[in-house]
Amino acid sequence: MQNYPIGTPGKPWGEEEKEEWKQRQTIKRSYNDEVLKQLGSIPEGFELKQYGALPYDESRYPLYAIVPKDMPKNIPKDMPTNIDAAKPAVLVTGGVHGYETSGVQGALQFINTKLSDYAEDFTIIVVPCVSPWGYETINRWDQYALDPNRSFYPNSPAPESAQLMAFVESLNLPFTLHIDLHETTDTDNSEFRPALAARDATTHDNWNIPDGFYLVANTPNPQKQFQEAIIDAVKQITHIAPADESGKIIGADLLSEGVICYDKKALYLCGGMTGAAYVTTTEVYPDSANATAENCNAAQVAVITAALKYIK
Repeated sequence: MQNYPIGTPGKPWGEEEKEEWKQRQTIKRSYNDEVLKQLGSIPEGFELKQYGALPYDESRYPLYAIVPKDMPKNIPKDMPTNIDAAKPAVLVTGGVHGYETSGVQGALQFINTKLSDYAEDFTIIVVPCVSPWGYETINRWDQYALDPNRSFYPNSPAPESAQLMAFVESLNLPFTLHIDLHETTDTDNSEFRPALAARDATTHDNWNIPDGFYLVANTPNPQKQFQEAIIDAVKQITHIAPADESGKIIGADLLSEGVICYDKKALYLCGGMTGAAYVTTTEVYPDSANATAENCNAAQVAVITAALKYIK
């Protein structure tokens, strides 16, 4: 059992321990300055749509998506949209884990530099920061000590997940592609896995943090060639994570170079909520000696553009 400063070993956290954990968290950066202000200039043909706000502080944590201006409004769920069926619908999500910086900043960079290039061929929805409180406090969890990326299921208690699912459902779009932008950091071993073990009174052995970029495909429908096309594009930006001495990455078997699989729907992951034919989750490694903020963000953008080119 790993030591953690909150709770009693062998006993799952109750509300008192969760409250103690929340009180230990502090604001370390500004969602307003680093995210919202970056959304001040939206590419032509798109608009900023508020789809919710976190109940912790609704004025501080509004939730936004970038959507095409020609998106139909208030469509009944049993009626088709008037969007051109020949244009695949694409969802890009970032910051489901708020502490994973390049997921957010990579999504913003895509909006500001590449989104317009693909507007004619795709209906693209971008949600750059799903978990703004997590972004500010550099946390994997939300204020309720819940992991939003394990909370995409009906009646989810995680407001980040519940509000995103409601928004996506309201769009009534048959998504072809969903890209969820993430990072794997050294703090997974130093903080988040020990916290998880303490919260649930379980044991989580530390894993070898992969030194490099990798993808997580969807086990029921991995789309191997699609994942490989993305890996080839990212190789131009940064290095791909090798397998460990057991031939695995974070305990999972490789589908191909730099690609592992999780059953996204069964694990209640963000990547499992749309049923899209093409789904991938990025994992950038910002703590590598070869990493910079610039190439981490660029790798995220490269994933999106490579995926769009593949399905075009």
